[in-house]
Amino acid sequence: MSVNTVSARCLAAAAIAAAVVGTVALPASAADHSRHDRPAVEISAVQYDAPGRNDRSARSLNREWVELTNTTRHGINLDGWTLSDERGETYTFRHYRLAPRATVRIHTGEGRDTRTDLFQDRHREVWDNYSDTATLRNDHRRFVDDESWGHRRHGHHGGWRHDRDDRHEGGRHDRDDRHDGGDRHHHGGDRH
Repeated sequence: MSVNTVSARCLAAAAIAAAVVGTVALPASAADHSRHDRPAVEISAVQYDAPGRNDRSARSLNREWVELTNTTRHGINLDGWTLSDERGETYTFRHYRLAPRATVRIHTGEGRDTRTDLFQDRHREVWDNYSDTATLRNDHRRFVDDESWGHRRHGHHGGWRHDRDDRHEGGRHDRDDRHDGGDRHHHGGDRH
């Protein structure tokens, strides 16, 4: 055998061995699974029961909110995304881009939209104080994330359950606490 034939066989054997070791060490399904466990935009906190007196004033309504966090290093265009409750009350984002690693708070009442605070411009509460689910969908109506409180349901999209009575006093849920009709539009914020 020539040196070139031996070298070619050694290189081929080394390539096959590397491919086998790579497959055994980390199957493609495991690599894909880890990338999809956490959404790029997640519901990071919900204040579903506004502290203080619920008198439907702008101040009271704006103490009820949902926070979304961009977990990536890239800005994400939320134009056409929706945030809805179990009754189907829906807020649609318009012309808003969530900056990298940033959080935006979506208030129920009226106010001036900024990069960090958006307002649904509603005149009554959206989130039920006893049990509800906030669901985030992208502009293709695909599920992105959800947050529930006050009830335990099997088959829940995000796999997290909240029980206000035993874990969340004051009507607020933060992402770290997790275990196991109308259409409103946003017309402000960070334009692109």
